[in-house]
Amino acid sequence: MVLALAGGVVAAEKAAAPKATVGKNVLELPPGLGNPRNSEGAFAELGDGKILFVYSHFLGDSGGDHAKARLAARVSADGGETWSGDTFVAIPREAEAMNVMSVSLLRLGNGDLGLFYLLRFSWHEMRMWMLRSPDDGRTWGEPVNCMPAGGYYVVNNDRVVRLASGRLVIPAARHPSRADRNEASAVDWRGVTTFFLSDDDGRTWRESAGSVTLAVVHTRSGLQEPGVVELAPGHLWAWARTDLGRQYEMFSTDGAETWTQATPSRFTSPNSPLSVKRLPDAGKKLLAIWNPAPGYETRPMQSPGGDRTPLVIATGAGAAGKWSAAKIIDGPDEPTAGYCYTAIHFTKDAVLLAYCAGGDADKNRLARLRVRKISLAVLP
Repeated sequence: MVLALAGGVVAAEKAAAPKATVGKNVLELPPGLGNPRNSEGAFAELGDGKILFVYSHFLGDSGGDHAKARLAARVSADGGETWSGDTFVAIPREAEAMNVMSVSLLRLGNGDLGLFYLLRFSWHEMRMWMLRSPDDGRTWGEPVNCMPAGGYYVVNNDRVVRLASGRLVIPAARHPSRADRNEASAVDWRGVTTFFLSDDDGRTWRESAGSVTLAVVHTRSGLQEPGVVELAPGHLWAWARTDLGRQYEMFSTDGAETWTQATPSRFTSPNSPLSVKRLPDAGKKLLAIWNPAPGYETRPMQSPGGDRTPLVIATGAGAAGKWSAAKIIDGPDEPTAGYCYTAIHFTKDAVLLAYCAGGDADKNRLARLRVRKISLAVLP
């Protein structure tokens, strides 16, 4: 399989977008004819200093999660200021699948580039697979199944992490089947958070010894779309979105094998994902991106944005440490838009954020993909 990295800058796609508080927009990928949705990407630095960005490029007429999609790739040679046009990554069995989406990119222990993605074959079968490339995406090896047992697992984009020990960790939400019907109503959307681990640099995988359920009666979400970050060697902090007005958090002291019970975190949130990564060369300081507005019963739900606005950024020192006040990234000029599913990538002096930014004109808050560049000097 070959991924040709196209050259040339697509200036027309750097269209004007709503103003934001910090940073600037460097790429705008709106939906179009035959391409109803562009969403959920991930970044990687290549050996020559260029930045690779891979995202979900939907095809046909529908932008639903179950609709047909491919993985598209773009490259920047100037720190994310400008971007090449699209090329496509050939994914094994994508023609058989309902779709392929939710990509993560990760530099592996031997120097290979790892590409992780979900293949959805039905409402009862969706698992994460991995390709590895020894030449920064020009060619890819054979696919590796990261989830040994069949089932329906949700993994967000830009979620796979490599620990100080070298262990690879995939945070996932397992959704059991409630009926044999091949439709969304047959899925139990009360997520159970679990983790898939590899101790041989991604060649083989197993599920962690412990999974986590939300020990609350009145929830329809459970623990969905989890993420994880390593606070110290072997000590991990994980979180998951809920419909209870907050992200819930859990902790592991044995490298993701076992976990504490999930409890409310400091992050107020609708049922929308939180993204956290460690700032480079900043000790224990972390960067968080999320939607802080809970969906109160007395607050009318906006459409199509829902409560996924505004999108904010803050820095802090771990789950229990002190955090800065949040700054708005996007949202003040388009209150009905929805901002979510953020990928985070650090350059020498800036951070690149790629996130869904659909509004009224797109008719789907997940349809438009935006890449934003923020100087590290202006972070809160």
